[in-house]
Amino acid sequence: MKIKSADFVISNSDVTKCPNEPLPEYAFIGRSNVGKSSLINMLMERKNLAKTSGRPGKTQLINHFKINGNWFLVDLPGYGYARVSKKSKKTFQKYITNYFEQREQLVCSFVLVDIRHAPQKIDMEFMEWLGEKGIPFCMIFTKADKLKPKVIEEKVQNYIQALLNGVWHEAPQHFITSSSKTIGRDGLLRFIEAINNQFFEEQRKQL
Repeated sequence: MKIKSADFVISNSDVTKCPNEPLPEYAFIGRSNVGKSSLINMLMERKNLAKTSGRPGKTQLINHFKINGNWFLVDLPGYGYARVSKKSKKTFQKYITNYFEQREQLVCSFVLVDIRHAPQKIDMEFMEWLGEKGIPFCMIFTKADKLKPKVIEEKVQNYIQALLNGVWHEAPQHFITSSSKTIGRDGLLRFIEAINNQFFEEQRKQL
């Protein structure tokens, strides 16, 4: 997939105010400071489409971007950032869960995890929640440039085993990425393009 256009549409904390166009939508979410904004900018080949910051928790709203005029990329707030007040964290959690539970256009979520770390409880719990709600998702391992190939393989296998030792009978599909080295971009975009093609084919059949 070639990215011809990537346009900011709206930021808000109310899922009912999200765009109502019948276009496929992909949500990106993860713990704060996992490299989500950098990944989005790398995928879209834009320097500042998603705002990056050295301070975790920069994204605090549901941010919609229309890509190539025919699908939406959604940048969601990070979770698990201790310095956000308890009241704010409750608010973030509520509109995040509202988004996932109510957003009919959502076709796939991407849960980002830092490949350098062992499986984190909050990530595991969030993916379990998505599974319980029947929300389709894939895992994206970020910051792969920080590790050697053999270590990457070990980390991924450890994570998959942790999932299979929990509530999962089958591990979700995963992608290995590095924003600084542009690793994983083509594979992710091919995956999105394949889902888009299926989405629009089903729309045509219903006409």
